[in-house]
Amino acid sequence: MKELYIKQKVFSLSEKFTVKDQQEKDVYFIEGSFMKIPKTFSILNANRDEVALITKKMFSFLPKFFVEVNGREMVTIQKEFSFFKPRYSIEGVGIEVQGNWWDMDFEVVRNGEAVGRVNKEWFTWGDSYRVQVLNDEMETIIIALVVAIDCVKADNSAASSASTM
Repeated sequence: MKELYIKQKVFSLSEKFTVKDQQEKDVYFIEGSFMKIPKTFSILNANRDEVALITKKMFSFLPKFFVEVNGREMVTIQKEFSFFKPRYSIEGVGIEVQGNWWDMDFEVVRNGEAVGRVNKEWFTWGDSYRVQVLNDEMETIIIALVVAIDCVKADNSAASSASTM
């Protein structure tokens, strides 16, 4: 089992942050597109090669996010029509998310077997997540999924605050 840590900076306009291992060594670099349409997040490995890309679909009635890993679309996160509480569906190629992903406390399951666990770290500056990778070949998709879900939550918060103005 491998543990990774994602910590976003609270006041970062550039939308750049890193994923660290247990020795606090940078393993992945996340770079968001600042003021760019469509909104994207690139996930780069230690050699700065892009291994995943998260894209928000533009001109969609309900928000939709696509997650590509090594050039293949692996996961789609779609907001569902609801009147009160926001609801989203996560569809993936052979994977499912079980647990409370809105509060970032969930397992990633493939073929009935847990391949990763994600837990939000509380009482920290910015959003921090502990990611346990139980299957090494699923590492990149698990990291991409965490970043995508965080992006969906941020998008929902921005939409909520804009509608109350």
